[in-house]
Amino acid sequence: MRILLLCHSFNSLTQRLHCELRAAGHKVSVEFDINDVVTEDAVRLFAPDVILAPFLKRAIPASVFEAVPCLIVHPGPLGDRGPAALDWAILDGADQWGVTVLQAVADLDAGPVWAHRDFPLRSASKSSLYRHEVSKAAVEAVFEALEKFERGETPLEVPKAQSRWRPAVRQSDRAIDWAADSSETLRRKIRSADGMPGVRGELFGEPVFLFDARPFQAPVDPSVSPGTPIARSGPAIGVKTIDGAVWIGHVRKAGRQTVKLPATHVFERTCTHLPEIENGYQDIRFEQDGRVGYLHFDFYNGAMGTDACTHLTAAFKAAIEQPLDLLVLMGGPDHWSNGLNLNLIEAAHSPAEESWQNIQAIDRLAEEIIRTTGTWIVSALCGNAGAGGVFLARAADEVWVHPATVLNPHYKDMGNLYGSEFWTYLLPKYSGAENAARIAEARLPMGAEEALTLGLADQILAGQDHGFVDLVRQNAAARLNETLPQRLAQKAATRAQDEAERPLDAYRAAELARMRKNFFGFDPSYHVARYNFVHKIPKSRTPLTLAHHRATPATTSSAKRVTS
Repeated sequence: MRILLLCHSFNSLTQRLHCELRAAGHKVSVEFDINDVVTEDAVRLFAPDVILAPFLKRAIPASVFEAVPCLIVHPGPLGDRGPAALDWAILDGADQWGVTVLQAVADLDAGPVWAHRDFPLRSASKSSLYRHEVSKAAVEAVFEALEKFERGETPLEVPKAQSRWRPAVRQSDRAIDWAADSSETLRRKIRSADGMPGVRGELFGEPVFLFDARPFQAPVDPSVSPGTPIARSGPAIGVKTIDGAVWIGHVRKAGRQTVKLPATHVFERTCTHLPEIENGYQDIRFEQDGRVGYLHFDFYNGAMGTDACTHLTAAFKAAIEQPLDLLVLMGGPDHWSNGLNLNLIEAAHSPAEESWQNIQAIDRLAEEIIRTTGTWIVSALCGNAGAGGVFLARAADEVWVHPATVLNPHYKDMGNLYGSEFWTYLLPKYSGAENAARIAEARLPMGAEEALTLGLADQILAGQDHGFVDLVRQNAAARLNETLPQRLAQKAATRAQDEAERPLDAYRAAELARMRKNFFGFDPSYHVARYNFVHKIPKSRTPLTLAHHRATPATTSSAKRVTS
């Protein structure tokens, strides 16, 4: 079918559906919901069989939903209505939740239902639930709805008694009361607003929005008043509660044009007197199981700033000094890596200089991975990866991915950023020269199967009865039983041959020369794009790489689905 994805922005769910629908053979185009006239124009140009709306912030106009069937993906169970479904579910401590695919009508979320899925609601942030349970349920429900639509079935009305409207969550609905809220209550309130809009609170007497709340395990002085900062660890500040403490990893100062940053960065001078607890807030963790090591790095939103890259490089070097045959780079459960930390760059005194330091720090990590020949290195992607994070993962000897993993192996949407992390070496090496050029130009998300076909992944780990981490451990154990010494010998020989043909330093120098122009040159495109991204400025038009109905034949040729 011809399916138009109508969305507020190209978020994680929209990207996942884009990949899945294309893989199923549908012709898919995207239009950002800018205004009614633009949407009507998109419908005229693309002539879709159906419009699918996975992420909208306003109603579809009657001129559109009366002309073309419009399916809304609502992150709530049957009968739930309103703009903050998942927020309320977390705040209320719901055990079960769901996703409903319904047809657009004049009243919001009140249309007949095409399909729905329910799932258990684990204790996690809104963004984590959205990326995993909500996205999985949405994909299943959308495909069921499309199959019913193709068969000519009609959607079912929801009984009025089952319909419930809930408004947007206000700050007062999740207001923090340090004198009364338990640690679990505080974490639940903050999880319900992570990553937007955050929960309004106060640290060191300053109004801030709180994000990234994690359990605090260390002993706490019971005489300290709740709400008092008591410790620091990495990016986080520990705050006393009535029954312990919580780590607050990220905050955004109240006020206009402020960005979300690590808490210790925002209060860099104020928090220096606090005792530092090593591995209190643990974003890097190493574990060893016999001859296999696992390096976990759960950076918030997958962003890797200069310090994060430096610390991870040190952890990597320490890991391969252990008696290991195989090291698995695990990333985090929600993100493997999304490359540069654009928020820290935006907040820097000189964004150009911080960009330069950040890219060099991530390059040093990539080079360490590539040059390691005595240990077999695997990147295991449970979550998504984007930009430099994709090529950092590909620096390993193997890449194992979750079936739902989405990769964005491109930089150009960030103001024509050239990119580094040795992508000019790694992409042709694993994908071939022709596909490498097309991947770099396409600027499209890529699902696990396509990544496997194109050499950006080596294996998809899927199993009905096991979680991804269990499958990684099983696969790692199997690798030890194979001809690993021969693999390592071949790896060392190949690395020596590649170095003789063109040294890694030459790739790095060429990439960084282009990056330096992005950062310090006359063209401000990167800085404008970064500012708009960090401050969530809505796009004024849909990129032509996504809006195929607006593209000319010349622009669509490079954006066609890449095949090996």
